[in-house]
Amino acid sequence: MNYTYIVQCSDGTLYTGWTTDVERRVRTHNSGKGAKYTRSRLPVTLVYYETYPTKQEAMRREWEIKQLTREEKKKLIVKIQ
Repeated sequence: MNYTYIVQCSDGTLYTGWTTDVERRVRTHNSGKGAKYTRSRLPVTLVYYETYPTKQEAMRREWEIKQLTREEKKKLIVKIQ
């Protein structure tokens, strides 16, 4: 399974990515070995994820979410929770 996810950083910003293992990826981010963006904004908290059968679909959705405004991302997060 492939996942597109959003984490909230300690400074309140949102980071979007894709992975094959959400829990492992969040641990990687929080260990300081994740994306460069999140390294200085630890800890991060998983706030949203979607599942996809293929890597390509997850990556496409990651790109789509990254095109959204912050407000649109917040609406997406609230809608699911």
